[in-house]
Amino acid sequence: MNGLVSTPFVVKVSRRWKRWERHMTVSKRQLFVIITVILTIVLVLTQLVSGEFRYPMVALLSLAAYFLSAFGLREDLKGIEWMSLLILPTLFTTATALFYFLLPVRWLTRLPVAALYAVGMYALLLTENIYNVAAIRTIALLRAAHSVGFVLTLVTYFLLTQTLLAFRLWAFPNMLLVGVLGGVFAFQSLWAMELESQVSKRVYLFSLVVAVIQMELAWVLSFWPIRTTLLALFYTTTYYGITGLAQQYLTERLYKRTIIEFMSVMAIVFLIVLFTARWRDPI
Repeated sequence: MNGLVSTPFVVKVSRRWKRWERHMTVSKRQLFVIITVILTIVLVLTQLVSGEFRYPMVALLSLAAYFLSAFGLREDLKGIEWMSLLILPTLFTTATALFYFLLPVRWLTRLPVAALYAVGMYALLLTENIYNVAAIRTIALLRAAHSVGFVLTLVTYFLLTQTLLAFRLWAFPNMLLVGVLGGVFAFQSLWAMELESQVSKRVYLFSLVVAVIQMELAWVLSFWPIRTTLLALFYTTTYYGITGLAQQYLTERLYKRTIIEFMSVMAIVFLIVLFTARWRDPI
């Protein structure tokens, strides 16, 4: 009985939706601007609610980012792309909203962050759209999209780890959360290098490697007297180095010079963290 009632209703709604889409004259770029403006306004509104409602607002904002991004990219979304293409816009929104709480209670600092979020979100939607199209046919902007996507991934990972460390959790949950974040971000970054409908075993393997290394680092460094900002920077740098090397391997551009460059960056940041640790004044 329910099936007989629901089927004509679904068909009717589908037909109306298609007719509305045919008459809609908004371009994809304009749609991305509209989505960005909506999310930015909601981001700012999260600061106007009382403290007990802020985290539910962050959850709602993250869900809105996922569904609005899916709506904007809906034309070619299929299979694994419902996750791989939408991870970064969703977590970028979550990271910015959570980081918002750590800022001084002044609009002079929060409004610029909201503006930067709007720029980043719009760039992300354009980047994910390029990935979406490149999964079907060759597109010249793919290399630029890889660069923008990787940079915004690093920013998102840094903001999330910085927020996570601000809670000063015990070493074990710290280790798990940092590792899971590393694995999730590595998955979407590495999938973007292949853009296949079926995720390769190499992407799964490298994502797991990144997650395990980040977990080990988080466990060890949780006992070191390091400032949270420097610790988040080091986690982000190690993610950058390991994932960057994996990306070069997947694209068959892993040369000795490339390895030296990535390893040098990680070594320099590690030395900075080591020599700025407050060994005489433990955290």
